[in-house]
Amino acid sequence: MKRIAMWSGPRNISTAMMRSWENRKDCSVVDEPFYAYYLQQTQIPHPMFDEILAAQSSDYAAVAKEVSTGQCNTPLQYQKHMTHHMLPGCDLSWTEHIYHCFLIRDPAYVVNSYTKSRGECSAEDIGIKRQFELYQAITKITGRSIPVVDSLSVLQNPLQQMQKICQALDIVFDLNMLSWPAGKRHSDGVWASHWYHSVEKSTAFAEAQLPNLALSKQQRAVVEDVTPYYRALKALAL
Repeated sequence: MKRIAMWSGPRNISTAMMRSWENRKDCSVVDEPFYAYYLQQTQIPHPMFDEILAAQSSDYAAVAKEVSTGQCNTPLQYQKHMTHHMLPGCDLSWTEHIYHCFLIRDPAYVVNSYTKSRGECSAEDIGIKRQFELYQAITKITGRSIPVVDSLSVLQNPLQQMQKICQALDIVFDLNMLSWPAGKRHSDGVWASHWYHSVEKSTAFAEAQLPNLALSKQQRAVVEDVTPYYRALKALAL
C-alpha cells in the first residue's frame, strides 16, 4: 500500500482535496492527525479546543507511528496535514517512506479567508514559512523530488492538475477524483462542524475566483512576511 501526505496551510482547498482522494474506491483518508498535538503544545485557543483534545491523541510519537506504519485496509491512504501542526524541532524521520505532495495558495487569499473564519491571523497561523521549511527537510529525508501544486491551478483545470499530481506520485488517475457526494464524512475531524460548512455542500472543486481584497495593514504585513516562501514553492509547482 502507498501512503500520501499532502502538506498544506489552512484555507487552501485542503478539505476539497481530501474529498477528491476519498472518492476513489481504493483510498482511505486521515484528517489532520497532529491537530491535538499542536493544540496541546501551543495552547492556542482554536475553535473546539477541548473537543479536539478529547477526540485525538496528542502524543506526537504515537501519531507519527500510526500514520507511517499503522494498519490500513486500502491500497492508498491519503493524509491531510497542516504544516503549522509540525512544530519546530519535531522529529520528521517518520516521513521517510511516505510519498509527499505540497499544496500552496497565494497568501493574500489565505490571510483573507482565515481572518473571516477565525477573526485574526498571524504568519504562524497559516504555516507558509513552515511549509517551505518542511519541503526542504522532507526532500532531504526522502531523497525524492516532491511535487508542489498551486490550488488555483487545480480550480482552473481540475482534470489536468489531478492527473499531474497522480503522475508525479506514480498513481493511476481516477475520474472519481473530480466529483463527490455532498455531505459530512465519518473520516472528517471533529472540527468539521466549525470549518467544513462550504465543503460539506460541495460536489466538486469550486470554480476559480480571484475577488478583489481589501486587507488591513496588519493583514498586509502578514502577507509580506510569508510571500517569499510562497514564491519559492510556486517556482517548483507542477
